[in-house]
Amino acid sequence: MKKLQKLSEPLFLKLLFAFFSLAFLIAAVIMPDRSDMFSGLWRIISSPCKTTTNYFDLGGYSGAFLNAGLVGMISTGLFCLPKAKPSAPSVIAFFLTVGFAFWGINPMNLWFGMFGVALYCLVKKQPLGSQANAMLFTTGIAPLFSELLLRYPHAEPCGFHLSGLALALGAGIVFGFLLPAGLAYSANVHKGFDLYSAAVPVGIASFFLRALLYQVLGGNLANLKILTVLTVENATVCNIFCCTVFALCVVTALLMGCTPKHYLNLLRDSGHGVDFCKKYGNAGFLMNVGVYGLFIVAYYNLIGASFNAVTFGCIFCMLACCCSGSHPRNVLPILLGYVAAAFAFEHLAVGTYTQSINAQAIVVGVCFANGLSPISGKHGCVFGFFAAVAHFILVTSVPNLHGGFCLYNGGLTAAFICLLLVPVLEHFPKSEHNIRQKERSHR
Repeated sequence: MKKLQKLSEPLFLKLLFAFFSLAFLIAAVIMPDRSDMFSGLWRIISSPCKTTTNYFDLGGYSGAFLNAGLVGMISTGLFCLPKAKPSAPSVIAFFLTVGFAFWGINPMNLWFGMFGVALYCLVKKQPLGSQANAMLFTTGIAPLFSELLLRYPHAEPCGFHLSGLALALGAGIVFGFLLPAGLAYSANVHKGFDLYSAAVPVGIASFFLRALLYQVLGGNLANLKILTVLTVENATVCNIFCCTVFALCVVTALLMGCTPKHYLNLLRDSGHGVDFCKKYGNAGFLMNVGVYGLFIVAYYNLIGASFNAVTFGCIFCMLACCCSGSHPRNVLPILLGYVAAAFAFEHLAVGTYTQSINAQAIVVGVCFANGLSPISGKHGCVFGFFAAVAHFILVTSVPNLHGGFCLYNGGLTAAFICLLLVPVLEHFPKSEHNIRQKERSHR
């Protein structure tokens, strides 16, 4: 195990990605409905997946895990291309992709944007592996590609057709070709305080495509609904899987040499502009994967979330930031802000209240609010708390901009919060947290 600690970051991350992909595939084989595994996968591939689609319901447990395992293996394969060097953004790209493989991404719709990135590499004369992150981030609008393939311009599915394939290819190539440029500059929008940085160009692109395809060209866009619950759930399956893989991460990190004191140093990190794997070593980072993963699972159990495929996928989408800045200490104020907002607005709401803390839309929202953790880490818990409240207010309204086609909806919402909050934090007198830091530096 000590040898794992000495591995380079790219090689260690590739092994981690392969581990999670293999875990999904093993789970697919041992699920009770494994006899329906391949037919379930086909139902996932051949069905539209706009907004939140519960793959446990659509493809069964075995089909959903098989879908995630295949998507994970494809993603891992991209990081094995020549010149690919996985780092902290790669952890975000990988876990977002496999997380959404439970409610929006499948082996059919993930390729179209990648063709555009391949064209970008050809034009810029760059190795394909150097843009592996960008290729995975193109899956952020994978539901749109399924929509174009299966039912555009109609509201009801009409099956695969050549015109839909041409539209999906065209949209994917244009989107993928432009995305690397957007990724390079998106951090300037939020100054690194939104860990889901890719959500900015992906969200803007989906907004533009929604306007073009469904407003200008007249496609039929179904009305969006705020989901309060998704049927077909199994807390036992989700908890056993997550507790097993995250506990293995913790045990492995301990065997690699990570000590409690070492991990406490990581927990004191603000989480702003950091790569935990580089800064604290492979063992420290892996410990955060395990501890933070168990922390997320515990939160969803405490609030009584329904453990359907969407909630299960959210665990891994939330885990995506575990190398870029998120850990239990700086995420806790975000979670508390969401809980407080849910209870406060329940008493202030007029009419039927649909945003309780365990409502499906809010469960998804808090997953991406954790991308604001650098705010609580650098500016203090109070500002992290209020950033979460603001995220709670906006997150269910942003889908109207992109028609439900942007899987990174919560990350885009986090960017809006940064646009509102970060200028205030930097313009007005420094927070108490920053004052204490300055005082310590002068001692």
